[in-house]
Amino acid sequence: MSTPDFPSGALLAGVAGEGSPIKLLTLSNPTLRNALSPAIYAAGIEAINHADSSHDIRAVVITGENGNFCAGGNLLRLQHNRTLAPSVQRESIDGLHAWIEAIRTCRKPVIAAVDGACAGAGFSLALACDLIVASRDAIFTMAYSNVGLSPDGGGSWHLARLLPRPLATQLLMLGERISAERLHALGLVNQLTESNGSLPAALQTAEALAARAPNVLATLKELIHEAPERPLTEHLSAERDAFVRNLHHANGGEGIAALLEKRKPRFI
Repeated sequence: MSTPDFPSGALLAGVAGEGSPIKLLTLSNPTLRNALSPAIYAAGIEAINHADSSHDIRAVVITGENGNFCAGGNLLRLQHNRTLAPSVQRESIDGLHAWIEAIRTCRKPVIAAVDGACAGAGFSLALACDLIVASRDAIFTMAYSNVGLSPDGGGSWHLARLLPRPLATQLLMLGERISAERLHALGLVNQLTESNGSLPAALQTAEALAARAPNVLATLKELIHEAPERPLTEHLSAERDAFVRNLHHANGGEGIAALLEKRKPRFI
């Protein structure tokens, strides 16, 4: 039996401009509104790991091509996978989850620039990022239950922690759409822009982050991620240790000196 040829799309990786410290990742599967695939997961893991290890990269922006962020998974691929051993779909989801974990553990800030559709695993991908910038007309949905499926990519984990439980239940069980404006009012979307304006705004935010001490941003990302699961006493110890470590880092000396000398700091 021949294997169907599904459009896998690609993840276009580059920098925001010559010499830019911003890594730009563009989901590119335009015939399917940038639906995800195992090839994109693998490319995403490689790109995030490269950004994490590169001294020249200070922030990452993920966006989608042609006016949409990501429509989630390819239903035709999922339909085909039902004819195969369950291990095939399990392996595919493991690839997505490895990408989600790479984003969460990356020491650089990762920003989602969302226009148009942000659905299913695409919504999960945006939620895994540290910040979300979205155009006012962007639409978010966890529509898994509409087709008899349950979420992947950490979608239920993030929504249950970031939104009131009744609203998270409504979005997950009824598969309803929710606007970027409402998510902004709820604090899940950081910034709203006009139509198709999310990428310039996200890049501007990324540039502001790139001007800060990367060791401090890495510390903050870790503290924010760990705080909900830690007892206060344990978290206070983590804050103390991080403060001392960053004070004695070269960037701590540069930041203090720059403020006292009334100039912009030059962090390494």
